[in-house]
Amino acid sequence: MSKATRNILEAGRLEARVIRNYRDKLVLVAGTMGLILFLGWPARAQETGASLFKAKCAMCHGPDGAGKTTMGQTLKIPDLHSEDVQKRSDAELTQIVTKGKNKMAAYEGKLSKEQIAQMVGFVRDLAKKH
Repeated sequence: MSKATRNILEAGRLEARVIRNYRDKLVLVAGTMGLILFLGWPARAQETGASLFKAKCAMCHGPDGAGKTTMGQTLKIPDLHSEDVQKRSDAELTQIVTKGKNKMAAYEGKLSKEQIAQMVGFVRDLAKKH
């Protein structure tokens, strides 16, 4: 085998090694980012339900969901811990948040379906804390 042929083969092996190193680093970075996102998702989802409730609902329903606010008492808003509210299905609660009810504003188009589901989950959690 000539020296030129050996040099070409060696260059090809070197190029293949460089490509494998880049690929391995890319896989490692992508895997690490995926793991970070996966592990952070449940906490972020819970926090989102609580923060959405605080931003959108607490002014009427109160921070604890009891409805003991000026607006809540004026509009006779039910306590979200009550059996009457908690016996409703998730689909019913989702419908109420989505379409509104009585004087309650509809959040369709203002919140995503995922955010509405998080709010319903938060309402369920309120009952467990009461």
